[in-house]
Amino acid sequence: MSAVTIYTRAFCPFCTRAVSLLKQKGVDFNEIDAGMDPDKKQEMIQRSNGGRTFPQIFIGEEHIGGCDEMMALERSGKLDKKLAAL
Repeated sequence: MSAVTIYTRAFCPFCTRAVSLLKQKGVDFNEIDAGMDPDKKQEMIQRSNGGRTFPQIFIGEEHIGGCDEMMALERSGKLDKKLAAL
């Protein structure tokens, strides 16, 4: 299983942006389309302690939040450190 998991839904610009950054960095990730799958959406909500917006992103078992939080980690230089620790 990939060390990075991202729960997405179709036509979500934030999901597209987050996936694009992960691809740009060459990160191996598991994308789970939870938009129309109630079981996957419930799994996402439970794993993220109530996060209902898309995307929800996990590095290892750590929930880092959504697209905005991942971009903030990127701007601060902390995203690469988290990814390198895997």
